[in-house]
Amino acid sequence: MEEKKEYIKLEDLEVYKLARELSKMGWAIYSKMTWQTRKIIRDQFIESIDSIGANIAESYGRYHYLDRVRFLCNSRGSMLEAINHWLSLMEERKIISNEEFSHQF
Repeated sequence: MEEKKEYIKLEDLEVYKLARELSKMGWAIYSKMTWQTRKIIRDQFIESIDSIGANIAESYGRYHYLDRVRFLCNSRGSMLEAINHWLSLMEERKIISNEEFSHQF
C-alpha cells in the first residue's frame, strides 16, 4: 500500500514567513521615502526585498532539486543585495537611522 506524503504548505514554511515579514519592513521604509530618495535609490531596494520571498516561492514549486537550489541561491543573493547593500547604504546616507537598521534587520 502506498503511503501518502504530506507536504508543508508554502505559507507554513518558516523561511517564507520571515521573507514576508522582511518585505513588510522594507515597504514601511520605502513608503516613507521622498520622491527624490526613491529616484536615487530607484526601485531596486524594494524589488530586492520582495524577490527574496518570490524566489523561495518559485523554488518551492519546482520539481527538480537543481532548479530549487538555483532559486534559493537567487533568494540569498537578493537578501544580501537588500540588507548588506541597500539598507547599509541608506543608513550611511542617513535615510534610515542606525536604530532602524539595527532593530529591524
